[in-house]
Amino acid sequence: MRRIITRAGAALLASVWLAAAAQSPAVNPQEADLAKAQAAQQQSQPLNNQPVWKEVRSGMQQYTSLPGRETGVLIQPEGQTWRALRNGQVSVYGGWLLLAAVLVVAGFYWYRGTIPVRGTLTGRKIRRFTTAQRVIHWAVAVTFVILAFSGLVILFGKNILLPLIGYTLFSWLAVLSKNLHNFVGPVFLVCSILMFVMYVRDNLPQKGDLHWLMKGGGMISREHVPSHKFNAGEKAWFWIGIGVLGLVVGVSGLVLNFPNFDQTRATMQIANIVHLIGAVVFISMSFGHIYLGTIGMGGAYEAMTTGYVDEAWAKEHHEYWYNDIKAGRIPAGDEAGPPMQHRPA
Repeated sequence: MRRIITRAGAALLASVWLAAAAQSPAVNPQEADLAKAQAAQQQSQPLNNQPVWKEVRSGMQQYTSLPGRETGVLIQPEGQTWRALRNGQVSVYGGWLLLAAVLVVAGFYWYRGTIPVRGTLTGRKIRRFTTAQRVIHWAVAVTFVILAFSGLVILFGKNILLPLIGYTLFSWLAVLSKNLHNFVGPVFLVCSILMFVMYVRDNLPQKGDLHWLMKGGGMISREHVPSHKFNAGEKAWFWIGIGVLGLVVGVSGLVLNFPNFDQTRATMQIANIVHLIGAVVFISMSFGHIYLGTIGMGGAYEAMTTGYVDEAWAKEHHEYWYNDIKAGRIPAGDEAGPPMQHRPA
């Protein structure tokens, strides 16, 4: 009888233990090892929580009562990689690229100065740009300059401006730059799309573009190289600048500007690096375009402010386009306009 009672009691205890084990959650071996390591660490070094922070830095999802993607990750270790890349290679090589672009433009200006019209101005005007084309061009130009300045402050300001102007002034400038960048960015993207639609037809590849590229537009040799309404250099700027780089910085900027669409932190970091590289290349290329459109090429700035150019200017810089207008293949538009003042060389 005693044996029967003993066996029955043992069987009962075993069934209770098995039922409890079945209801208890499974223990993660990795968590168990971390707990043991922490317990051992507390015995030898009571104030050292290195195992805890090692787990936190691992990027593992932990429990949180806050809803949302990645709210259970306290520290994302990939963020340190992004920070090192942003403050390292991107800033260093980007800075050198910007400086090289400035030096190239300055050197070319020292070599050629303002390129004047060779012949005598006729006083007869040809409309080169409509009012709508000029308005959208200046909208893109103004927003681009604002974004370029504010972006350079954000990227390089801490290392360059902060030591020069101090914390108070730099903090105001940094906050202003951030807000301008965030609000002007979408406006630039919309204006760039409108500009692309307006200008794309005249920037399609045409016969003579390759010859213009092979000759470098006569910029160095000073020989006359005919072109269409836009030469191959202007078309390259349009497609690479507005078409590719404008799209890259615009889309990546939207990803950064609107983080409420459930992007992960890794997505934001990749978008930031793409945005920075695209913006630095974009700004570097723009120096040449801005230079030739202002002080580098006589008559170019007046074309975008008044919309009209002199016949002599059109024939010298865009001979194919001038010939098409004279032959009636392209409408000349309203030729009435304010007389152009000739700039001396």
